[in-house]
Amino acid sequence: MSDVATPRRTKEIIERHGFSFKKSLGQNFLIDPNILNKIVSAAGLDKTKGALEIGPGIGALTEQLARQAKAVAAVEIDQRLIPILQEVLGAEEHVSVVHADVLDLDLHQLFRDKFAGTSAVSVVANLPYYVTTPILMKLLEQRLPLENIVVMIQKEVAERMAAKPGTKAYGSLSVAVQYYAVPELVCIVPHTVFIPQPNVDSAVIKLAMRDKPAVEVADEDFFFRTVQACFAQRRKTIHNNLSSWIGKSRREELTRVLQETGIDPVRRGETLSLQEYAALAAALEREGLKQA
Repeated sequence: MSDVATPRRTKEIIERHGFSFKKSLGQNFLIDPNILNKIVSAAGLDKTKGALEIGPGIGALTEQLARQAKAVAAVEIDQRLIPILQEVLGAEEHVSVVHADVLDLDLHQLFRDKFAGTSAVSVVANLPYYVTTPILMKLLEQRLPLENIVVMIQKEVAERMAAKPGTKAYGSLSVAVQYYAVPELVCIVPHTVFIPQPNVDSAVIKLAMRDKPAVEVADEDFFFRTVQACFAQRRKTIHNNLSSWIGKSRREELTRVLQETGIDPVRRGETLSLQEYAALAAALEREGLKQA
């Protein structure tokens, strides 16, 4: 039987099962095997490793992962797709289909249940646009034993994740992702290789997980709140954004702290590196300059 990721086979499966796409679930099925090969290759899987897939759809990527990995767990929120996945994947004993919303799952328990005996685990997925950031932040913040996260997401979001300081795309998402991982854009994916076609192009991004965060911070929550405050209004200076966050009455103290940290108060949030944000958060915390 031919692979799922072709227009003919995808349409045949959809029609045979009477499946209709739900826009609310962001369902767009990939029909280009070359893109699938790039995704799987970027994950660096082998027969000692595991793969967690989120949103497998009708199993186009899942069947490729099954050929490369020791264990595969595919988490699908749409009950209507479960029998299709079971049919497509057949008797692959090392593949588990889990009917759940990944945002509600205990992922540490899932790893213990599905990936015992694997040398490493990577997330490999075509993520729905509408829930990309919540899923990725859960994967990053929970400090799962992950080697890589290789996902196909909206092109603009991928570019923001990989953006460097001083660029238009650089923002709080860039800082958050790069704190936990090293991003690399793998390829751009045109909207024409999906059924149905989305309105925008996608990109495959690889996040190689760091052994430890990029910078050392005493309070992660305060560090990320500081970053978000500096990007509150992108056209404003760091000093103005932080003044709005901390309180106008402490502007002079804030000026002094910025100068002592070696950060010009008239700079904007997109110009600061992770190291500068770590130094800034530490200085603000040390001086008790917290949200009013």
